[in-house]
Amino acid sequence: MRPDTPAAHIAEAERLLRTAAQYPADHEPLLLRAAAHLELAGDRTRATTLYDSLLATEPEDPHLIKALKAANLWEYGHEAEARAIIEGIRAAAPADAAAWAIVAETLEAHDELEASEATFTAAATLLVPSIDDEVPYASQSLLMGRHRVRRLLGTRHDDWDVLADRLHTGAVPLDELHDPKRLWSLGSSDPAELRAEITRLRSELGSYRTALSRPFPVAVLLWPAEELAELLEAYPELESEYPTHAAHLTDIEASLRELAAAGTPNLGVVQGTVPSYEAFAASEAASPSTAALLPQYATTLAARGLATPWPPSKTAPCWCGSGTPYGECHGTAHH
Repeated sequence: MRPDTPAAHIAEAERLLRTAAQYPADHEPLLLRAAAHLELAGDRTRATTLYDSLLATEPEDPHLIKALKAANLWEYGHEAEARAIIEGIRAAAPADAAAWAIVAETLEAHDELEASEATFTAAATLLVPSIDDEVPYASQSLLMGRHRVRRLLGTRHDDWDVLADRLHTGAVPLDELHDPKRLWSLGSSDPAELRAEITRLRSELGSYRTALSRPFPVAVLLWPAEELAELLEAYPELESEYPTHAAHLTDIEASLRELAAAGTPNLGVVQGTVPSYEAFAASEAASPSTAALLPQYATTLAARGLATPWPPSKTAPCWCGSGTPYGECHGTAHH
């Protein structure tokens, strides 16, 4: 469960900072996640300090950190500095969909709709070169965001908007979800209209990228066969969680598809090992046989930047480690 009070966000940020000290090789994703919690707690100055400390260390993804810093700065009154950073990112044209999306969403959040649409379009031009090819999962959010902003601007659909409609898997059609007029129905006294609007809002909330879900994945835990056997031999209490390794793999794919259908962005798979899990349990002063510890372990691995994005392309190796292309393994329709 994600914390939802300033005090809880501060506590989680402090925990992540301690973890970063424990795992210095993973400090970048951990500090980024801590900064996200500080933003949600309202401590934006301290979040900016974390971004600056990361940028001073030759980070792996400077454009992403700069985008997050710009979004944070604009929220607490430093618009000019934020705009300068955003212009620098657009000029650099990074090959990172998340950096583009954060910049475009920042402009959108401050009613800079034309600039937001131009940014989404520049990103799509760079990262979605053909509407006929498979769109990388990370780039799909660019098309969804572009569709949303163009609906707000009243712009007619183009080929990329049609592609966004096709890629959208939610129960509510994308045109309806992004209809700027639909909020008017919230003033209706008709219970049926209100129920329909609640359904649409739930769908939108499920797909919206909050500070905690950008760019960090919602991760599902994968145990390789030999690790699962070792885990269950040491902690048989967990057998109810993992009846067989094949069932474990099937459950992972089913869980990921269910999350994707609900509009959850940034999904990923993290691979567990027994020594790592035992060390995590010890750090939490808990027994490894406690099933409730497993999702917390997955979240910590993801925060350390150890998640593999899901879904892979149909021709890429399957996430399960079989070596078979995803489209011929867990990516087939029967899974």
